[in-house]
Amino acid sequence: MIEDPKTAVAMHRWMVLSRVLDEACCQESAHWFPSRGEEAVPVGTFYGLRPDDVCAPGYRGSPIVFVMRGVRLEQVWAGALGKRTSFGRGRHFSFTAPIELRVLPYIAGDLGPIISQATGTAFAQKYRKSDAVTAVSFGDGTSNRGDFHEAVNLGGAWRLPIVYVIQNNHWAISMPIERATAAKRLADRAAGYGIPGVAVDGNDVLAVHAAVQEAVRRARAGHGPTLIEAETFRMRGHIAADTASYRSAAQVEEWQGRDPIRRLEERLLAAGVLSAEEAQAVWAEAAQEVGEAKAAAQRHPDILPTDLGLDEIFSTPLGGA
Repeated sequence: MIEDPKTAVAMHRWMVLSRVLDEACCQESAHWFPSRGEEAVPVGTFYGLRPDDVCAPGYRGSPIVFVMRGVRLEQVWAGALGKRTSFGRGRHFSFTAPIELRVLPYIAGDLGPIISQATGTAFAQKYRKSDAVTAVSFGDGTSNRGDFHEAVNLGGAWRLPIVYVIQNNHWAISMPIERATAAKRLADRAAGYGIPGVAVDGNDVLAVHAAVQEAVRRARAGHGPTLIEAETFRMRGHIAADTASYRSAAQVEEWQGRDPIRRLEERLLAAGVLSAEEAQAVWAEAAQEVGEAKAAAQRHPDILPTDLGLDEIFSTPLGGA
């Protein structure tokens, strides 16, 4: 049974667009960070938040969050291609957005600071007596950093309006989670911060969305943070060029059977909410949209030395030149 068909169909479209865009970016750059198989977490987490809420998506799968918040797909491609027209002026192979869209840019040189930054926006929301909330997602590996402990501890102590979502894809580059922590469930860490911890099937976008929306309601009501662990799986390597030979074919095959997009499509088809022809049309439209946006962005001007801000980094040597 699909309780909210309109929402389910919309999230299906966003997940399909996310995968098509991700595959195209993998073909464009061997250094791209694939999100195949993880689409349910960013879509389920950030879909349906209010315009005044703050989104802080983890880097894997983040482009679709920017698009959901109103960034044109062509502009996302401009960032991926390093064009001077991108919001980052081609300086960084990542994404930013106009501040009014309230999406935190993932531009740090390492992972983890975004958890602290998101906790800061939640503090600002509470300080201003707003009922807006912040949602932040990050990987299982990142949850082992000190940034995570310090930020979630403050979030709990100050009852900040924030939802922390661990996108547990089982691998931190080539480190399996079983070797990175003794915890059986990452959601159990919430007890140490005095906040609720929820474990959810991260390949079920409806379950992710329901868990996050419940946490958002708690946060808006002034009850503080929730820590959600969404268990999913990284179907490809850490970057597009990574063959991921460090894991077994059996493990990958097992998780392929739990593909989040296929699972939702099957439920929509069984409920009569979506026909096979309509599902095929969603994929075709996504491919066309991604292709046209990329072609348009490729026509944007490339960066120039003056766009890189070299004068902001290097001083003129004494004596000129």
